[in-house]
Amino acid sequence: MGRLDGRVALITGAGSGIGKASALLFASEGAAVVCADIDEASCRATADEIRAAGGEATAVVSDVSSDADVSAMVHIAEDTFGGLHVLFNNAGIMHSDDGNAQETTEAIWDLTMGINAKGVFLGCKHGIPAIERSGGGSVINTASFVALMGAATPQVAYTASKGAVVAMTRELAVVHARSGVRVNALCPGPLRTELLMKFLDTEEKKQRRLVHIPMGRFGLAEEMAKSALFLASDESSYITGSEFVVDGGITAAYVTPN
Repeated sequence: MGRLDGRVALITGAGSGIGKASALLFASEGAAVVCADIDEASCRATADEIRAAGGEATAVVSDVSSDADVSAMVHIAEDTFGGLHVLFNNAGIMHSDDGNAQETTEAIWDLTMGINAKGVFLGCKHGIPAIERSGGGSVINTASFVALMGAATPQVAYTASKGAVVAMTRELAVVHARSGVRVNALCPGPLRTELLMKFLDTEEKKQRRLVHIPMGRFGLAEEMAKSALFLASDESSYITGSEFVVDGGITAAYVTPN
């Protein structure tokens, strides 16, 4: 018996990285998965892989910074599979031109906040009512360890956007706790994904991250997917409003509790 049997999960950024790994894992645990991504080929490939393995999936092209697109993907989940129980607001960007406050342009700031923060807001705006209509469930918002500490390589827009995700998660968790909707922030450490490797595009930048990680390695998308599965399942039934940190020990080494 799968840990998500009978559930419908909507995952944004499902074409690659954490999103793809989570879509495949959630489907293997019994969920019907809506694979949303701005890149049509990649989200269709993820859905095809799920169906080839005997699972249920559909692909939808969606720009998470668009209210109309996000509303549409939630309605597709309900129309196709009859409801929504798990919403994984995972889509995000880390732009190579994101630097310190002096270097980062307004355009990069707006682009990053539009996808990373507004995208989570819109997902929750449309997804939480659908989850309530289905009798309750789980919202997982991808934040980052940099929401809890400064980044060694400057990325002010990204860091600010992920801090917004953590704060938004806390408030939504409190607001919706009595309606059967749990809301948690997944805070990955540095990962060996295409997103981060494009940003850490020199060996020097990679080493500046690795030196701070007690485990001495980058994490894997599959490890984040397993953490997301825990938050999606009933195994985390008393967890809401949390910063679920999966970071190889980096925040334990550097963050001092208040």
